[in-house]
Amino acid sequence: MTAAPDLRFFTSSDGDLAYRDTGAGDLVVLLHSGFVDHRLYDAQIPALAAHHRVIAPDVRGHGFSANATEPFRWADDLAALLRHLDAGPAVLVGLSMGGAIATDTVLEYPELVRAVVACGAATSDFEYTDPWYRQIQEEYARTLAAGDLDGWLAAFLRVVPGAHRTPDDIDPGILHRLRDMALHTMSKHSPGEPNLHVPMTDTWSRVPKIDVPVIAVNGSLEPDDLTGAAERLVRAVRDGRSVTVDGVGHYINLEKPEEFTTILLDFLRTL
Repeated sequence: MTAAPDLRFFTSSDGDLAYRDTGAGDLVVLLHSGFVDHRLYDAQIPALAAHHRVIAPDVRGHGFSANATEPFRWADDLAALLRHLDAGPAVLVGLSMGGAIATDTVLEYPELVRAVVACGAATSDFEYTDPWYRQIQEEYARTLAAGDLDGWLAAFLRVVPGAHRTPDDIDPGILHRLRDMALHTMSKHSPGEPNLHVPMTDTWSRVPKIDVPVIAVNGSLEPDDLTGAAERLVRAVRDGRSVTVDGVGHYINLEKPEEFTTILLDFLRTL
């Protein structure tokens, strides 16, 4: 896998941040999950760009964007990009980490956000309590501390089928794509380097102030604690709803790309 040929770069206050910018019309921003990059949405971008302007950035430290050399927040980076492009308000579509970035941004920069699609996510304060997923997180920490990239990749890819399936249940092409993107991102980093991301805190108390439409999209095989947090999010906002995609886990847009795209387009038509 290579970067999109139309990849562009925004010179931020701390290095160049990569993004795709294609199509025309009302703005949709696609925010990828952790350890991967804009290519996560290769199946969605053409369909969305037929009627919308689509921006798909690489989060700082991921994909083709610069690593952080100073403390940063996700929402600040996204806001700086949108203001640089004189773009917005935007519909923010985020998967996992990207969903947390979407909710952070609507809380911190509401004037830049028209609606939120949170997939496999709630707010950035969410923490897994599910024992299976906590074990995966422990594997991440152990393998990274040991500089064991193969072990880390094995743990990372276990999230795709989830607790109730095996890798044999997953299209090998999906695993290959995720592995490729994760390897590219991890190659930018070294063991023991500091994590300069500054998390937002106390997000749940601010959620009721969100006054734009919010939809939570989750696979039916996600852990109950995640889906519960997503339901809490949509119940707390003025205009919230949820959709469950049957038979898939965390990477809804990869396992059922057509269904995921249809959900997005249907939601966009309601705005």
